[in-house]
Amino acid sequence: MKRVFIPFVFLLIILFSFSASAQKVFSCNHSYEADVKVYVAKHTYQADLLVYKVSHSYEAGENDGKWFFVKHSYEADKKIYFCDHEYEADLVICFVDHSYQAKWRENENKYLMY
Repeated sequence: MKRVFIPFVFLLIILFSFSASAQKVFSCNHSYEADVKVYVAKHTYQADLLVYKVSHSYEAGENDGKWFFVKHSYEADKKIYFCDHEYEADLVICFVDHSYQAKWRENENKYLMY
């Protein structure tokens, strides 16, 4: 039983580690540090991406709008800077209240978060 169980657990750990590559983001203090400049819209219809902020990294998705904010830049998949004006931004987002609402509304900017 142990001979079968140990490899099975090891296999599950490996598979989970590949599927758990989250959309981890770090909020920069300066625009020159960022990979993507982001403007937060007030309404969902104004946004390219609807973002849901998750509590744990394992809850985050892969470029589907479920973001996990990390404390250090080296942990992040993408570094973002929040702009004050929409014309400064590469990407317009809107934060949503539920995870099922997170999605891309405009696919033309999807490449920015890969």
